[in-house]
Amino acid sequence: MGMQLIEVAKPAGAVGLRTGVRPPSDVVIRGLAAEDQVLLTKLLTEPTDFVDHPDFAKPEVERTLFGEDAKLARTLATRFAESDDPISTAIAAGERVPTLSFAQEGRLFMRFNYARMRAAAILRVHSGKRLSVAATRRVLAWGHRMLAARSVIVRLNMPLVLAMAKRTRLSNIDFNELVSEGNMALLRSVEKFDCARGFKFSTYSCRAILKSFSRVAMRASRYRGKFPAEFDPAMERSDYIDRQRDGVVADCVDELKEIFLRNLAGLSEVERTVISERFALGEASFGGSSSPKT
Repeated sequence: MGMQLIEVAKPAGAVGLRTGVRPPSDVVIRGLAAEDQVLLTKLLTEPTDFVDHPDFAKPEVERTLFGEDAKLARTLATRFAESDDPISTAIAAGERVPTLSFAQEGRLFMRFNYARMRAAAILRVHSGKRLSVAATRRVLAWGHRMLAARSVIVRLNMPLVLAMAKRTRLSNIDFNELVSEGNMALLRSVEKFDCARGFKFSTYSCRAILKSFSRVAMRASRYRGKFPAEFDPAMERSDYIDRQRDGVVADCVDELKEIFLRNLAGLSEVERTVISERFALGEASFGGSSSPKT
């Protein structure tokens, strides 16, 4: 059965794909690596949106952004042969990368959106048709380029989320929850940012991150309105069964006392005295002590 692309509202300034594409044959899918199968599913089941840029119409844009025209690394590969990128290499090595210039940042976003545009173009050509082997491998290669560019952008800007979370004065909200919401806002900002407008990404993303913090605060406020008491694990356990058992035991004890005091069991005076002293029963009648004896 073919897979249908989901239709959602697209962000302003973005071009969205709205056509259905049939997946390749089962033989082709089984021949892909696990990560390629996951990426292919994502590309076929989610709208492939991208933010357009005037330079994308230039014939040399691909060589400018990636160093060379897109060529698969080898036969049946799902990745392009990549030239060395100093920023990506430094991040992969765990080195500290200085703040990017406006041109460097813009180039990263152009790489990200150009890869999304090329993947969308391949899917658009195959609208209503089954993906061929060659098309499958090229759309995956562009998808990997898209993910690689997004990963670099996100990793470079994650310290921004931590810094803003530390400066936000919301003491009644868990810090980890703030960071989690901020990271999600950062990811959404990467998807929608238009570098052609001449602004730094931090200017755009800071507002989105702050709005996500506001949503966390509003959600916490609504929660406190419904549950004003702090969570107490001890309150979660019901003691109904324990209370019911205690009531049964108390009834049994009262019944035994009644049998003993009225001598309904036909005990002799010596037997009554022994039982009374052993279990401290009937002190008022027999003058026994307040504690049982051995």
